[in-house]
Amino acid sequence: MSRSWNRTSHVIVGAATALAVLTACGGGDDNAKGSQDKPVTITFWGWAKGSKEVVDAFNASHKDIRVKFEEIPSGNAGGYAKISNAVKADNAPDLVSIEYPMLPEFVSQGSVQDISPYVTDDVKKKFLPQAVELTTLGGKNWAVPFDASPQVFYYRKDLFEKYDVEVPKTWDDFRKAAEKVKKADKKARIGTFFPDDPTTFQAMAWQAGAQWFKAEGDTWKINTTDAATTKVSTYWQGLLDDDLVHNNASFSPEWTNSLKNGSTVGYLGASWGAGVLTGTLPEQSGRWAVAPMPSWDGKPASGMLGGSTFAVTKGSKKTEAAVEFATWMTTTEDGIKSRIASGTSSAFPAAAELRPAAKKAFDATYFGGQDIYRLFEDSGASIGRDWTWGPGTGTTNTVIKDQFGKIANGGATIADAVKAGHEATVSELKKRGLKVEG
Repeated sequence: MSRSWNRTSHVIVGAATALAVLTACGGGDDNAKGSQDKPVTITFWGWAKGSKEVVDAFNASHKDIRVKFEEIPSGNAGGYAKISNAVKADNAPDLVSIEYPMLPEFVSQGSVQDISPYVTDDVKKKFLPQAVELTTLGGKNWAVPFDASPQVFYYRKDLFEKYDVEVPKTWDDFRKAAEKVKKADKKARIGTFFPDDPTTFQAMAWQAGAQWFKAEGDTWKINTTDAATTKVSTYWQGLLDDDLVHNNASFSPEWTNSLKNGSTVGYLGASWGAGVLTGTLPEQSGRWAVAPMPSWDGKPASGMLGGSTFAVTKGSKKTEAAVEFATWMTTTEDGIKSRIASGTSSAFPAAAELRPAAKKAFDATYFGGQDIYRLFEDSGASIGRDWTWGPGTGTTNTVIKDQFGKIANGGATIADAVKAGHEATVSELKKRGLKVEG
């Protein structure tokens, strides 16, 4: 199944050189594992659906390592700040969940360990090449990849049929469908703009062919004002100005309630979003379906929205045990089955050989028996090839999020927010002593 993903295998190629000078941090002092008599206990922080079930399954089947799990807010909702603060205070857990976009930031800040000695070739070959590349910076491995996350469009099949709305194949179609939904029900909207989540907007810019970060030699080139990004900004500003989409924080009570009462009939998300819907709206089983993301020309195209990795914090002295647990979560059928069987996860593994197990474990009756994992596979094959995440993503996203929050009252536009994010990122990277053009 990995054949169709090979097109994206150099997503982050080129970033290695620019990050090499930032990746000198070492591992823990004591990497011993426990024994049956004295198991080593590691702590793990994360927020992905099904994590508790995975930890329970691991603890039930392993004697030499015990995992203590703490659920934290998702990264953009405060999880990353909590991890960063814990690292600074020298009381961080051993293992943390970090999405691909933020990994270069944590590496550049020296917050995570080089785990290269524990990520063997046998482990690497289980993952798709691009998943390994997204977690390899400066020639070193900094995290164990877990899932891939191609964009898809979830929609209320019953309401689309009721309103006589066709599933959009292009962004022009999407706007026409949005107009039709609003006309059919003045309170209903086809989707939501998430002011708190710049990564959704970035994924759409990625899908359009944008390339915000580019590493050439020891220089970072930053460009968020290219034609592709401008097109996406203008398009979404138009949807907001014409009140064709809601403007609610992601996964907020407002957003959830709008799904429950049918005033939101679509969700532009990613592969993991299927688990969000099944876990949040179990009573709507059979009413939802999944389609490819609308594209600008009607041809398959996708960005990647999120996607998780597991990294060992710099202060941990239990590196070997932490990596063993992370590897079990990401490369074994027991690991993926225990997560998806929770009924709240639709993880699309970066380890291609586990996708049949994931598909089998996921109860597709929620989506009317639709083969959503085949759709995920096809969407993954259409991910744009040229997007790279830079070491200043935290700054970029914080500033854009702040500006997005002003859009509702007219205090900013999407274009204003992207421009502010660009300027703040350039300033931050220069402050860190990096060479920047942009």
